[in-house]
Amino acid sequence: MAASPMKMNKGFSLIELMIVVAIVGILAAIAYPSYTEYVNRSKRAEATAALLEAAQALERYYSVNNTYLNAGALAAVFVARAPASGVQNYAIAAQGNPAATTYLLRATREGSMAADACGDFQLSHSGERSLAAGTHTKALDDCW
Repeated sequence: MAASPMKMNKGFSLIELMIVVAIVGILAAIAYPSYTEYVNRSKRAEATAALLEAAQALERYYSVNNTYLNAGALAAVFVARAPASGVQNYAIAAQGNPAATTYLLRATREGSMAADACGDFQLSHSGERSLAAGTHTKALDDCW
């Protein structure tokens, strides 16, 4: 009688499976922070675009009325949130009382962006861009 052939093991051993899980975990640990920063960067871009849109609306109002005063409390002039629909990440509003020839708009962080490293965005009547309120650890150019 001939000896029976040796049976081949099929499947993965526990060690092989653990190595695969470890590799997937390492890849996820590297990819997740990059993904969240990408999402936050897109939310910041929405906020800065909303600020610029609001400034354009105020400039149109100024060109017709020769003043920024009585601009409908600004709410009628522009969309006061970013993004315009969905979950609000920034609230757009004037800081203080706009004067006849000056204003300062601010995008204040809310919701998931409340702890963002860039802080709040500001835009003045002269087009000066700045960061405010918070410990912004990023440079102005990195945020705007």
